Amino acid sequence: MILATLKGIGKQLLRVKVVDCNADDTHFARCLSTFDLVALGVGSTLGAGVYVLAGAVARNSSGPAIVLSFFIAALASVLAGLCYAEFGARVPKTGSAYLYSYVTVGELWAFITGWNLILSYVIGTSSVARAWSATFDELIGRHIEEFCRYYMTMNAPGVLAEYPDIFAVFIIITLTGLLAFGVKESALVNKVFTCINVAVLVFVIISGLVKGDLKNWRLNPDEILNATTNSSHNQTEFLPSTSLGEGGFMPFGWTGVLSGAATCFYAFIGFDCIATTGEEVRNPQRAIPVGIVASLLICFVAYFGVSAALTVMMPYYLLDKNSPLPVAFKYVGWEGATYAVAVGSLCALSTSLLGSMFPLPRIIYAMARDGLLFSFLARVSERKTPIISTFLSGLLSALMAFLFDLKDLVDLMSIGTLLAYSLVAACVLVLRYQPEQPIAAYEMASTQDEPELADSYIAEMLPQPEECFTIKNLLSPPNVQPSHQSGTVVNICTCVIGILACVVSILAVQEEMATWCVSLLCVFVVVSLALIFIVWRQPQSQAKLAFKVPLLPFLPITSLFINVYLMMQLDKGTWMRFAIWMAIGFLIYFTYGIRNSAEAVLNRSDAYAPACTIKGEPMATEKDAFLHSTEGATGDDNEE
Repeated sequence: MILATLKGIGKQLLRVKVVDCNADDTHFARCLSTFDLVALGVGSTLGAGVYVLAGAVARNSSGPAIVLSFFIAALASVLAGLCYAEFGARVPKTGSAYLYSYVTVGELWAFITGWNLILSYVIGTSSVARAWSATFDELIGRHIEEFCRYYMTMNAPGVLAEYPDIFAVFIIITLTGLLAFGVKESALVNKVFTCINVAVLVFVIISGLVKGDLKNWRLNPDEILNATTNSSHNQTEFLPSTSLGEGGFMPFGWTGVLSGAATCFYAFIGFDCIATTGEEVRNPQRAIPVGIVASLLICFVAYFGVSAALTVMMPYYLLDKNSPLPVAFKYVGWEGATYAVAVGSLCALSTSLLGSMFPLPRIIYAMARDGLLFSFLARVSERKTPIISTFLSGLLSALMAFLFDLKDLVDLMSIGTLLAYSLVAACVLVLRYQPEQPIAAYEMASTQDEPELADSYIAEMLPQPEECFTIKNLLSPPNVQPSHQSGTVVNICTCVIGILACVVSILAVQEEMATWCVSLLCVFVVVSLALIFIVWRQPQSQAKLAFKVPLLPFLPITSLFINVYLMMQLDKGTWMRFAIWMAIGFLIYFTYGIRNSAEAVLNRSDAYAPACTIKGEPMATEKDAFLHSTEGATGDDNEE
């Protein structure tokens, strides 16, 4: 009795969503082009960090070798981007990582992913709005801060901000109105600001080529110490030689390059907002993969170029950690260029704000449509925007920006995003090796070559050789198509690899590792490599997609390990806040979502409808008819 109850609960928690792959079945307006998605991804990813991050990392971690740090970070980000791109081709629906988890690993994991994405986007929107307000206030002489401090001081240190940011609230309300008005208009504003931002960055890169000196990439320690002691350009105190590195292109060695790469990785976060546009873009199976890959490539070129320009314009040890570009232009005698930098910074903050705000109501809408959140949040306006979700998103973000400083909450953004990246990587790995009917449905929705689709689909329907579990079949499966056994093997291996990734990352982030710790780490790495080899030997689905992650299973697993490792580097306070947020989420899920889930309603009513149709007929019917006709033909031959 108890076992049956636990089994039933487990099935509820791990039930997967069956997606209707009909591209026309949407409540939104399909008005976005591929260029709109590229602009959205670039604007969201290439935020104000490009104006600040390069200086801080170059001075403290990497020196001129920051270009290598950005290159390594870009490679790690591309791994996650490729996984998102394949899912964008498979499941062209609103929901991003939440939906991808729902169709693969089950409802509970999907809720955890969506709930954390909501927090990430709320904090991102609020923090960027406060940054926009602070930047603008700095340009006009800090009049907004002085007014708020004088008339609206809040005496709650450690809990609330020193003063409420009225201007940040105004910015969020304006953006909420823009998003509620229509996605096409929002995309137009985003394209304008993104183009201005990119134009300013191109100006910065060209300035570096014109005014730069490669001698700044070949400095020696004596020159560094003398310049730091006597420099009139840098107002900081004298720095000891240990903090200045050893000069040359890599003053802090490969350790500094890798440390800088870990920081630079967060500069590429933001492209995932493209994956929430599945129901608003024309030809999503092609546009979403192209948008993700193109936006990451453009962002890498921009980060690489700006960091190279900075480090050739002035020595890395003189870079200002807060405003590197204005200081660099003053150093080379182009003080007037600081105005262009200010304009570009505001445009970057504007696009980053839109990139944080745009996916938030769509995640809430997708979860409400699936019954995991309250159903009234899934209402769509006459202009085909998720109106209630948009207003709720604006209200939450405005409240956070009004009351909180958010510095201590920013790391929570990282947990939500990295968790989503990890689950998407695992889902790609699982889906590619599964034989279940829904997988064929997803592949059919995005197949571009119909004759090849028919061949692969028929091959999947034909009876496969019977399998028994042996070491030989494990390492050399007899089937060319995924089978139930091979799919189960991949599922188990993926789960174990995920657990090992957590354990290995926890051990790897320890500052001082004992001998037993190193030995244990080596054992876990060897076991992980063995499991990866087993997964590699299993047959993959042969159906054609508009985009597929190459080098499976190695790229998704590498992405999984990188993301988990970065999550384990976050401090205990961040994990405590994460636990509190998850407790609130679980309260909502177990009191409302688990009973009102759309999949639960379908199961109770036994009104299951096939995910996709072929020429108006359900897939299952087509498959049964094919097998029935095949059996009939075989019977007729035997009678003859």
